[in-house]
This record gives sequence, structure tokens and C-alpha cells, in this order.
Amino acid sequence: MTIQFFGYPKCSTCNKASKWLRDNGVEFENNHIVETPPSKKMIKEILATTKIDLKKLFNTSGTKYRELQLKDKLPNMTEIEQIETLSSDGMLIKRPLVFDGEHLTLGFKEEEFEHIWKSI
Repeated sequence: MTIQFFGYPKCSTCNKASKWLRDNGVEFENNHIVETPPSKKMIKEILATTKIDLKKLFNTSGTKYRELQLKDKLPNMTEIEQIETLSSDGMLIKRPLVFDGEHLTLGFKEEEFEHIWKSI
């Protein structure tokens, strides 16, 4: 699977992450997280492959997260409802999200990118 990068053009963290990937010769498909959020299928694949807690995919510091009062709603939502919510609005997803079918990074920490994406 091609490395999928989901970012937001106005996000400085996303821009740093994509610059790091380019500077290190890592090829990736750039996806505008609002226009093309990760699909339900991809989110399920991320969960199955990485064993990450679904709640870690949510951008808990985002305006949209607060507007929808998801902090209070998430505990009562089923996994399917949470996945549908994430796939319906890219601004709810922690960004950048980078996934290659096996590895996942959320946000940008240079050491983590160095460890995961430089070796690909």
C-alpha cells in the first residue's frame, strides 16, 4: 500500500510532517483531510492492524470536537458510530495521519517519523 498522508494545508504541523517526508525521500499520497477524509474501511483497517485505541484518532483539541461535545458523547457511542463520525468529517481526526497499511503515525514527532518512515 502506498503511504497515505492525511493533512490540512493550513496546519503547520501537517506542513512540517509532509516537508520531512519529502526531504527524506519518502513517497506518499497527499490527501486533504477535509476534502477526502479516511474512509470507514481505512479506519477499520487502521484499528485492526495497529491495535490503536479508537479514541486516539480523534482530534480532541479541535474546535469541531468541542462544538459537537464529543468528550461527553464518545463514551456512549458504539465503535461503529465513532468510526462513522470520524469518516464523516476530517477535522475530527488527529492530523497529520500517515498510514501505509502496516504503520501509523498521528501528529508529527520527528523521532517517530525517523524511526517509522525513514526505514520504509
